[in-house]
Amino acid sequence: MFAILRRSALFAGLAFAMLVQPAIAQEAPIVSLEEALDLTGVADSATSSSSNPRIVGPRAESEAAQALVGQARLRPNPEVSLEVENIAGSGAFSGLSATEYTLAVGQRIELGGKRGARVAAAEAQAQLANLRADLAGAELGFLVRERYVAAAAAASRVGLARDVVERNEELARIAGVLVEVGREPPLRALRAEATLAEARAELQAAEANSLAARTALASLWGEQDTPPLVPGAFPNIEPPAAVLASATSLPLQVARGQSATAAAEIDYERSLRIPDPVVSAGVRRFEESNDSAFLVGVSIPLPFWNRNQGNIAAAEARLRAANAREVVALADFELTVTRARSQYLAAEARVETLSTTSLPQAEEALRLVRIGYRNGRFPLIEVLSAAEARDAIREALITAQEDRGQAAAELIRLAAQ
Repeated sequence: MFAILRRSALFAGLAFAMLVQPAIAQEAPIVSLEEALDLTGVADSATSSSSNPRIVGPRAESEAAQALVGQARLRPNPEVSLEVENIAGSGAFSGLSATEYTLAVGQRIELGGKRGARVAAAEAQAQLANLRADLAGAELGFLVRERYVAAAAAASRVGLARDVVERNEELARIAGVLVEVGREPPLRALRAEATLAEARAELQAAEANSLAARTALASLWGEQDTPPLVPGAFPNIEPPAAVLASATSLPLQVARGQSATAAAEIDYERSLRIPDPVVSAGVRRFEESNDSAFLVGVSIPLPFWNRNQGNIAAAEARLRAANAREVVALADFELTVTRARSQYLAAEARVETLSTTSLPQAEEALRLVRIGYRNGRFPLIEVLSAAEARDAIREALITAQEDRGQAAAELIRLAAQ
């Protein structure tokens, strides 16, 4: 009994953190799962209208990749050169009388399919950035559903803790009456009071956990003030009818996009092996005779040592790494789908059994024991045992509903396309 009292005192220390909770609860709005998804901007993740930083960042990366595609399509700029020769020399070349002016325009000619390979590599990068942006939207939707289910579970546990407090208040009152009339020993009343104190401490802890869960949910849309209230009733999250390990799933598309990008980089690096000539044409004027002459020229780098072999080898290694990651992603995806599906089905079966069979039976058993206790037919220990059994079933039901919601949210994320 004294151990219970000491434990109750420890739990009661949470009361200070919850002093303002009733006032907050009166001002906080109630939000549904659909409203939470709208506040987070999940519905606008496919467009640029969402202002959520979790979506804005990946979308900005996608826009940057698209801009680089346009940049890759541009051809090299022409070059203008001006040369002045035979100036300020000695003898016949003193002054400006023998000066020669040469004005030329040069243009680098890309060979070896450099421009096409560069554009293809940029387009692969842009496609990968788009897939990552879509995946970020799916991940955000998963976080909203996951945290909303957690907040609903926390609210349900608060309701359970309040029911336990109300029940223990009634039991403590009855125990006090029975002690006064001599039908129960004083120890029974002390135990009832200790159990009531522990239940109140558990309620305060449940309220603190609920506040933390709602704060985590509100942080997804940048709520900094009062976190919204979440009903204790779990939302109906329907998983996809079938989740298959196919290339249409976003995680696999991202893995395949990484391989495609690495392959495009190899083509681009290989195109750089071929040197680009620079063709120039211009005019030269001789100051001494006032004559002019046209000139043409071409310059070609000689690839004696640098044939871009290092960059090609690195790109080939990155392709092998990307292919390996794609295989691992496929295996992990299949495992995750199987695990999430089995968790959902198992939780669904537990919810069905607990809600339709176990809980009604425990409620009826507790009702009968409480009636017998009021009439002096059962001791307090029987009531507490029946109540603890019922509370354990309610807690198991909350856990099963939470597991079912989390698994459904995971399946929705895995099915995103």
